[in-house]
Amino acid sequence: MEEEVKKVLDEVRPSLQADGGDVELVSVDEKTGIVKVKLQGACVGCPMSQMTLQEGIGRVLKNKVKGFKEIESV
Repeated sequence: MEEEVKKVLDEVRPSLQADGGDVELVSVDEKTGIVKVKLQGACVGCPMSQMTLQEGIGRVLKNKVKGFKEIESV
């Protein structure tokens, strides 16, 4: 599951970087399906960061990674 999550993050990373941000994978808990990431750059403190996290990254993970349940920012 972790490799699949890394691939998805690599897919969405260019969009984040285009706006001055980025995302770092912190952990993947295969038992609970929770993925923890750390937003970086312009994403830190951005009022839209939670929407980007849930509706952007989280939606893609849900569509492409079996067992994914939730994404959290740490």
